Amino acid sequence: QVQLVESGGGLVQPGGSLRLSCAASGSIFRIYSVGWYRQAPGKERELVAVAAFTSGVSTNYADSVKGRFTISRDNAKNTMYLQMNSLKPEDTAVYYCNLVAGISKIIYWGQGTQVTVSS
Repeated sequence: QVQLVESGGGLVQPGGSLRLSCAASGSIFRIYSVGWYRQAPGKERELVAVAAFTSGVSTNYADSVKGRFTISRDNAKNTMYLQMNSLKPEDTAVYYCNLVAGISKIIYWGQGTQVTVSS
């Protein structure tokens, strides 16, 4: 059983920074990708950033966060991160980490962490 636990959310002023963490535990084999999604009130969940490991490492970001957010992974700690800089009020949402792993490419989700950008 794989579990993902996010941390690092909170309240920050516009222009500020936060770093989200997502710690993975359990039997994890063959990670295909790790990612971050977010869901604002009244909106659908959307992709924020993803790092895929099918051939080397490739990263993709939503246009709205390019140049401001960075996804990374620490293999030794089984933890992925989302560094968020120059935060805007429209970044306010619940952020979820996502991992695709195993022969069957099972998708795992964290429980979500609230990020609020407000003055």
